[in-house]
Amino acid sequence: MSTETELMMKGYGLTLAEMFYHMPDHPHVLNTFIWQEYDIAPDHPRLFKFIEYWSKEIEGALHSVRFTHRKMIAPGEWRNVTGEFPLH
Repeated sequence: MSTETELMMKGYGLTLAEMFYHMPDHPHVLNTFIWQEYDIAPDHPRLFKFIEYWSKEIEGALHSVRFTHRKMIAPGEWRNVTGEFPLH
């Protein structure tokens, strides 16, 4: 399992999805579920895998999904610091 920093260095960014779904007992009522995970744009394999899981395993039928994606850092923005100079 990779750490969050390792994932970001590999090109992953944070994906946030808001899922609107019908309540199983009250199909005319919509509810929301928030999902957040590191994923790769533009294909978003983890998001689509979760949507597929939802469609098969969760009783509440999905109405719509709204999502956003942001890369937190790019490989050129990160530097490995090997020393520190404290100032008093």
